[in-house]
Amino acid sequence: MDLRTLKHKAFINFARFMVNFSPGVSYLAFAGEGSARSLCRHVEHRGVKKLLIVTDAVLVKLGIVEQALAGLADTGVQYAIYDGVTPDPTYAVVEAGMNKYVQENCDGLLAIGGGSSIDAAKIIGVAITHPNDPAEYVGFGKAGEEIPPLFAIPTTSGTGSEATMGAVISDNETHEKGIISGKHLLPLAVCLDPTLMTGMPKAITAATGMDALTHAVEAYISAWTRGDAREKGGTAAQLIYKYLPLAFEDGSDIHARDAMAQAAYMAGQAINQVNVGNIHAIAHQLGARYGIPHGVANAMVMPHVLRLSLPEAAGRLSELGAMVGYNGAEEFITSVQAMNRKLGIPEQVHKLETAHFDQIAEGALAEADGYPVPYMMSVEDVHTVLNKLI
Repeated sequence: MDLRTLKHKAFINFARFMVNFSPGVSYLAFAGEGSARSLCRHVEHRGVKKLLIVTDAVLVKLGIVEQALAGLADTGVQYAIYDGVTPDPTYAVVEAGMNKYVQENCDGLLAIGGGSSIDAAKIIGVAITHPNDPAEYVGFGKAGEEIPPLFAIPTTSGTGSEATMGAVISDNETHEKGIISGKHLLPLAVCLDPTLMTGMPKAITAATGMDALTHAVEAYISAWTRGDAREKGGTAAQLIYKYLPLAFEDGSDIHARDAMAQAAYMAGQAINQVNVGNIHAIAHQLGARYGIPHGVANAMVMPHVLRLSLPEAAGRLSELGAMVGYNGAEEFITSVQAMNRKLGIPEQVHKLETAHFDQIAEGALAEADGYPVPYMMSVEDVHTVLNKLI
């Protein structure tokens, strides 16, 4: 056993010990058509007087933010809107949101949007209550134990940020991604309202849906078996296989949207217990370097990484395959590729060059060594995956 493997085992065992002896987390979700109103009433019950709404300009323009906030009219809660969130939000986005929060004398945060808005709201909360540069809090549990009351209304079905205690943030210049994580970053309550998701474009439906499938799969094959992560991951995968194609073909299918919202939330709960894995480790590098949307990068990488993992994960991949109607691990992996094609996920990264392989591999392995992966990748393994994407 080489030194890297020994270090990984020691780190993962220590992390497992720390997590198992730390207090659990609580989830609260209002679900179904019109559930945004229930969340608005809950915000009032929690004693919040004025919310900062963290969102993006497109959702404001489309009227989705107004629709989500309609329930606040029946309460005494006021709000101000910060719509400066961009895809893969940076520290500059967070700083602008923090300044808006202070200027408006807010005492709570409500994220409305996809993972970028929810992640931005989490780190705005850290910036408000912690004195140092948010970049200093990258890692697990470095940002203390308190942020302002945080709530979330996801308008996509996939990132799982509404169900996790982590947030991804990008460097202003390099766009290198970091993860700030801690139990206080889990929203106090969320709503899964499918009526806010019916206008989601096909491309976003596909990307976020495959992101949720990645979470479900990586939780299911994780080297950890904590809580109900495997059960949540398996159920989420079943829902995604059944309802993602329906939501993709007909965005107004409220039943499919509702099922996908539930699947994304369950997959998020699953990775909140056991973390992600090698797929994310490579996808994060591709997203940072080439600007590929996170869900798309995960989808492109997933089948190739799963084939690398077959010696260690074949049994669990076979179980997943059986759950969604396929026989064996290889059939399941092939079905992932077929799903990608059906949803219009590209198969190549056109900007990818072999000259970048070593840097991508270095970043991917550094990240993956912090995850409870079933298979430890080598530099050559990452190169193998990247060669499939040229």
